[in-house]
Amino acid sequence: MTDKLTGQVAIITGASKGIGRAIAERLASDGAAVVVNYAHSKEKAESVVKAIESNGGKAIAIKADISQPGEVKHLFDDAEKHLGALNILVNNAGAIVSKPIVETTLEDFDKVVSINVRGTFLALQEGARRIQNQGRIINIATTSTLLSSPGQSVYAASKAAVEQFSRVAAKELGERKITVNSVSPGATDTDMMLNDIREMVLQQTPLNRIGQPEDIADVVAFLASDDARWITGQTIYANGGML
Repeated sequence: MTDKLTGQVAIITGASKGIGRAIAERLASDGAAVVVNYAHSKEKAESVVKAIESNGGKAIAIKADISQPGEVKHLFDDAEKHLGALNILVNNAGAIVSKPIVETTLEDFDKVVSINVRGTFLALQEGARRIQNQGRIINIATTSTLLSSPGQSVYAASKAAVEQFSRVAAKELGERKITVNSVSPGATDTDMMLNDIREMVLQQTPLNRIGQPEDIADVVAFLASDDARWITGQTIYANGGML
């Protein structure tokens, strides 16, 4: 463990698996007390907490559907009650539907937008009210906003909104020395990654491998630390050069 985030309290949404889990474990290893948010996977969230505690860290799991305002408030209330004032928010929870535009249903659209846009906005809004001065907000976006890949219309559009939230919030919160940035992963080895694009990714990525959740977590940890105090309103592409 390091002490870069000692005394800090962090909320990571969608932290029971994949990139969210890696972020939770990395921030905890840097000394932060971590809230592992989940919507459905209680057992997985509790396993993240146990893993953090077994390594000497501090964490709690809190269930909340971030697309619901009341549950977002509950998430922040519980976090403050159990761990104290908040310093870091990582908006990681997300949903993806990969279909051509003509095959995308309104249900598909609503599913993606409710989590990626509405959910991120609600958590960002609550975070803006509660994060302490000189805090950090990091929103997880996607390289798909640049690639414009077939089947990614709604997902890419939803994450483009996330990037804009970050840029505007950075200006609104700058007076309080709160930084707000986006991290945009490329194809990353999680259960959201589609199997049929793996070979394409290898061909398009100069580093010739699939991204790992830890690759993204390391970038988030940097942005959460004082080392990144002069970076705000930016989108960092953590994608192995896949553009």
